[in-house]
Amino acid sequence: GVVYNYNEEGIHRSETGWEQCISIPLVQPDMFGLLQQWDKLLEEFSVGEAWLPHRYEEHDHNCYTYALAFINSVLTAQGKQQMNKSEFTEKFVIPQTKKASKYITLHHELTANDFYIVPLPDQEKKQ
Repeated sequence: GVVYNYNEEGIHRSETGWEQCISIPLVQPDMFGLLQQWDKLLEEFSVGEAWLPHRYEEHDHNCYTYALAFINSVLTAQGKQQMNKSEFTEKFVIPQTKKASKYITLHHELTANDFYIVPLPDQEKKQ
């Protein structure tokens, strides 16, 4: 998909260059309608004056602020309570980074010790 990000040059939309990043699922499967609107909502949110290049500030108004502000705008539209940085970090970011760290550590150990992983044959092929 397209990754939206914000830096000192403003809003960017990229289809490549984010392959090594962690994707944090925010929308539950039963909220398919929201997924259909997600790109439109993100595009509308991104044209706001808050995200102009000159407003960028490395520590207080950055890509993390942009992502959290968007999430909070969606929560508000749903009549739900907004999250602060600490709450978002604890509920969404830390669990995913811990999981990613375990996989990365496992991968490094396997490759450093001359192991390799092969996929198991599909169950359908055995039948």
